[in-house]
Amino acid sequence: MNIGLFTDTYFPQVSGVATSIKTLKTQLEQQGHQVYIFTSTDPKVKKGTLEPHVYRFSSLPFIWFKERRMTYRGAIQALQIAKKLKLDIVHTQTEFSLGVMGKFVARQMKIPAVHTFHTNYEDYLHYIANGKIIKPRSVAVIARYYMNGMTSVIAPSRQTYATLEKYKVKAPIDIIPTGVPIHHVATDDHHLALRKQLGLKAKQPVVVTIGRVAFEKNLDDAISAFAHVHAKLPAARFVIVGDGPAMAALKEHAAALDLTDAVIFVGEVNHHDVYSYYRLGDVFLSASVSETQGLTFIEAITAKTPVVAMRSEYLTDIITDQNIGTLVDDPYDLIEPVMAYLRASQKDQVLGDPTVRPQVLHEIDEVTFGKRVFDFYQEALAIYHEDEDVEAAEKNDAEYVRSFLHPFRRESNND
Repeated sequence: MNIGLFTDTYFPQVSGVATSIKTLKTQLEQQGHQVYIFTSTDPKVKKGTLEPHVYRFSSLPFIWFKERRMTYRGAIQALQIAKKLKLDIVHTQTEFSLGVMGKFVARQMKIPAVHTFHTNYEDYLHYIANGKIIKPRSVAVIARYYMNGMTSVIAPSRQTYATLEKYKVKAPIDIIPTGVPIHHVATDDHHLALRKQLGLKAKQPVVVTIGRVAFEKNLDDAISAFAHVHAKLPAARFVIVGDGPAMAALKEHAAALDLTDAVIFVGEVNHHDVYSYYRLGDVFLSASVSETQGLTFIEAITAKTPVVAMRSEYLTDIITDQNIGTLVDDPYDLIEPVMAYLRASQKDQVLGDPTVRPQVLHEIDEVTFGKRVFDFYQEALAIYHEDEDVEAAEKNDAEYVRSFLHPFRRESNND
């Protein structure tokens, strides 16, 4: 099968979406399929750089979120490339520039267009004029109009599925959790060297978190919880891996709690070092409630690092035993389970039932993910109808554009 993945975000950009797309590409290729990436240009990729099966289109930084880019031209070129590649299916990974381009290509070629809804944008509205321009109800309108006409849609979790139902998306929706590598070789792990590099002793208690350092991740709550842990275990350290717009504010927060020496801000690290940072921690801590697929949680699980996090529909399907982690309903309740895992690690004790781990690993395995998505593609090809109402589709696309141009408009009673 010839598959076109259309995305505004791809490596070398660092994000869960980019990682998910790369994982999907690798798994589909290992099944024998041809996978092509249609994405935006990136200042870190020099013009003329050879990237097999990757096509980049002229782009600019998104005005309110400069870490992400928006393509502003190239639809005809993308169609020409897609025809030459004889694409069988278009899989969009964004509701914006490349997503619209992907829908255009699929319609012109009369092939199925499917979509993965990666991001709950209601958690990110503060990036756009502090949430004063686009409201949550507008997000529903934008998402609904974009996914109208899709052959089918992937929701990475039950939580995302519920969101799409709330948005009244009409396309068939399948829940397919994103997978990650679950098998690691000894050379992948150099956490002992990292301990020395960070000035940590061999058995010093370490709490770790990895991801984008952004306000919606609620890292301030995680640091506040750690302050209570540190009061009881003064040797404990909180290692925060990643970068983002909340970095300065979080450093000030740590200093205000007298944790300047106890909270270590590592910054962005090489992708090949991420597994070692998971292994570095005795426990992985998160206070975020904005995750739709939570790759960092399942990556921590593959590193045998227990997860302490806020309860969500996504995580309750995965963290089913204390051996995997503990979920709580209030940030203050993060404290005790973190303490429990740190103390257990100090005594070389194992909490919970280790026999649950193999089934959990199967569910989050990248191989399982790849097989489920291919089955999803086959179903989409089976139900696709070429005789689309082009006039209705174009009317829907026009409404989609207007949903951006008129964010203040009131929704009708039917919306």
